[in-house]
Amino acid sequence: MSHKLRSSRIDALVRCCHSVNLCQKSTMLFQSISRLRLQSFPRRTIRIVQFHINCNSFNGNKLGDVSEYKIINEGKAEILQPSCVFYNPVQEFGRDLTVAAVANFVQIRQQEIKDGKFKKGQYLTKTFQGNSDRRSTKETSHDDEIIQAGKKYENEISILEGLSASGLRSIRFGLEVPGVKRIVTNDFDKAAVDIIQKNIERNKLDHLVTSSLGDASMVMHMSKGTDEAFDVIDVDPYGSPAQFLDAAVQSINEGGLLCVTCTDMAVLCGNNPESCRARYGTMSHKSSYCKEMALRILLQSIETTANKYTRYIVPMISIRADFYIRVFVRVFESAEKVKLSSLKFGNVYHCMGCGSFTLQKLARKIPKRNAFHIVAEYGPPVSDKCEHCNQRHQVVGPVWADRLHDVDFVNKVINYVQENKDDFQTHRRIMGMLSLISEELQDSPMYYLIEDLCKAVHISQMKQQMFMSALLNAGFEVSMSHAEQNSIKTNASNRDIWDIIRSWEKLHPARQLRLVPGSVAANILSQDPVLDVSFDQHPGAKQESKKAA
Repeated sequence: MSHKLRSSRIDALVRCCHSVNLCQKSTMLFQSISRLRLQSFPRRTIRIVQFHINCNSFNGNKLGDVSEYKIINEGKAEILQPSCVFYNPVQEFGRDLTVAAVANFVQIRQQEIKDGKFKKGQYLTKTFQGNSDRRSTKETSHDDEIIQAGKKYENEISILEGLSASGLRSIRFGLEVPGVKRIVTNDFDKAAVDIIQKNIERNKLDHLVTSSLGDASMVMHMSKGTDEAFDVIDVDPYGSPAQFLDAAVQSINEGGLLCVTCTDMAVLCGNNPESCRARYGTMSHKSSYCKEMALRILLQSIETTANKYTRYIVPMISIRADFYIRVFVRVFESAEKVKLSSLKFGNVYHCMGCGSFTLQKLARKIPKRNAFHIVAEYGPPVSDKCEHCNQRHQVVGPVWADRLHDVDFVNKVINYVQENKDDFQTHRRIMGMLSLISEELQDSPMYYLIEDLCKAVHISQMKQQMFMSALLNAGFEVSMSHAEQNSIKTNASNRDIWDIIRSWEKLHPARQLRLVPGSVAANILSQDPVLDVSFDQHPGAKQESKKAA
């Protein structure tokens, strides 16, 4: 029986179990799973099935005594954690980062209201530029009042956590983010909502945090266009967030912060390109740079969804960590800006042989009288066969081809975490990751992996600093990428990259037996380098984030 078929059978069994009593559930599930040879499944699948069994068992009984739960301490929160309600300690980094990002967004929001950009929830004529004055967000003054975390402020922001599980993130918002009006903590599972309410009471946040039982999309739709609309919406599902994006971009307040997580990295990184197109509107592809590609696929999907409602996004932070990606974007409304969205998208021409890539924008802007006109871009930017290895190209996309981060916002979050590091268990990792992000080349999409470049021509691997020195000595810009170790982002062309590899091969020759005529390696090395390459150590080859480490 195929893996996909067994997976569908298990999904059907789990759904079926909801209609029978607890004893029948356990017997039916385990007997059927054993027949499907569950030992051939990944451990993750087994844990999912066990989670359903635990959760169903829990739903069949009344909530027990506090002593029956595990107590989790994170940040300033202390929550009860039963076995049936999902909790992942690995994602503490993501929760810490979210708390810091939301706290800084509150400061930006307050300043924009003070400057007249926002009034009574409406966005005025001034355009958001993404840059804000750096100020400490531990305690902030607004209308001569000190704004503190844990207190309710009627004229401040509203937060929705759509898929809350135990409610830990919302509890932390309530205890650690100053200037909050209300926090709605929603989940579709009754057991989870019961635990959320217990955790709200345990942390004495009844005045600020409200539990909600319902479908996240419906909760968002019901708030649209009302005084109950949210300034911050957090969507962190198990798997793909695609089904929630439409409701999220419609219902969030003008200029609000939308936080979205994807854990379906296999789909985004090219294992199932047809599923990626169905969920996100983009054909994915396996490549060395697939983890940044995943971020750009998600941003493209959010932007495209927002454009349907004359809205557009401004990415603040886009991060890949562990087994997931997470983006923080602001959502604005402007028919004029939406017309420019085509300039933010592009297709990637990926060589199937050497892995070279070329990005082509979907559209270009041409002058028209006193204005401009958006037209389709010329193409293709490459020939039928790769000029380096003589293999064919695949076309991948469309993807987000604009900037991934607002560097000023990133630096504000770094400063905030530095000032309040006692509140964040993962503060070292946050500051290191964000410092690396702040140094990334913003206008050079994707990256190269030095290991893959050297492997393509069967030569010993070059050290990262040496490769960066060669690029800097040749006059190019270069940085690392936070998305992958030993990666290189640069404005150098594919030709320049391969010239550096060819020059390195002359110093460290590949074995001739491996250079089969007509192979990728032979075709690349058959060309003489044009670029004048120097491998002398360049002072800028070691970035500041690495020096600090």
